[in-house]
Amino acid sequence: MTAHTSPLPSVLLVGCGQMGGSMLEGWLAHGLKPSVVLDRHDRTLPAPHKLAATLEDVPADFQPDVIILAIKPQKADPALEAMAQHFPNATLLSVMAGRTVESLTERYKQGNPQAQPVIIRAMPNTPCAIGAGMSGLYAPPHATATQKAQCDALLQAVGDTVWVEREELIDSVTAISGSGPAYIFLLAELLEKAGVEQGLPAETARILARKTIYGAGALLNQSPTDAEELRRRVTSPGGTTAEALKVFMAPDAWPAIVPRAVAAAARRAKELST
Repeated sequence: MTAHTSPLPSVLLVGCGQMGGSMLEGWLAHGLKPSVVLDRHDRTLPAPHKLAATLEDVPADFQPDVIILAIKPQKADPALEAMAQHFPNATLLSVMAGRTVESLTERYKQGNPQAQPVIIRAMPNTPCAIGAGMSGLYAPPHATATQKAQCDALLQAVGDTVWVEREELIDSVTAISGSGPAYIFLLAELLEKAGVEQGLPAETARILARKTIYGAGALLNQSPTDAEELRRRVTSPGGTTAEALKVFMAPDAWPAIVPRAVAAAARRAKELST
């Protein structure tokens, strides 16, 4: 993760649920410029940041560097039309699954035909809450270097970033890293249950499952070695790991299930764009 020596750009955070709140925690820790959170739920923000229940509550002289769209895709249209009237030429960073730059721009202009927004898409994930997020971003050709840098800085403050050159690849990012933490949590859940079935006390199985995934992830993150080679180094011929991998790697097991699951997530992301 990149260290930040200058304040992050000011934001109008639209929606402060699980993802929005996770990002906000990281931004506040990294010196966010005076910003506004647009959310109907009460929450305490350190000065000079402000909470607004509606756009009318946002200070009239507040002009954010970036507007963050962290609301449900299905509920975004009224908010976009309203914001277009207050911030016609805004830079917007959308973390909503599925909604394309074209569809968001079109809706924005319905609120204000004179608006000229620049919309950058991103897909972060929930480890942003502990500064270990992974975000993929896409910017349309007319986005400036400054606008891209501001969005990148915001997401670098809560983890790492990669940029994709084609917008449709954001659906793939969603399926891999956006939804990916849930896949890992499921693995932890299943390992813990299997440990109990093998006779381990529940708390012991819980610690073993979680710490094993944590350690393997840390090694994978820090090592330049391919995941395939790291797997082989754990797998002694004829040993216990090899026996388990025979089950996991059967043709109808993980080699078939994982691509199918990722494809299902990517397909759903595309469906959300319509």
